[in-house]
Amino acid sequence: MDVEEMVEYINKSSYRLKIVKSIDTGFKMPKTISIETGLLLNHVSYVLKLLRENDVVECINPDAKKGRLYRLTEMGLKSLDELE
Repeated sequence: MDVEEMVEYINKSSYRLKIVKSIDTGFKMPKTISIETGLLLNHVSYVLKLLRENDVVECINPDAKKGRLYRLTEMGLKSLDELE
């Protein structure tokens, strides 16, 4: 996907949009994203999985059982610029 298609993909879901904007340029745990967005934690986890599969976010400590941190990939950051 190019940036334009990715922006369209993110915009098609309010959950994806809220999560991408919540992560922004930092690192976030799913629990923090859940609190900031008002989304249920299981929904956040599922959407993060989809965003990871589409190269929008990456987990920087995938071996951790608790406290996984997510950040936007290069594609995610480019898409965020277009969203704002």
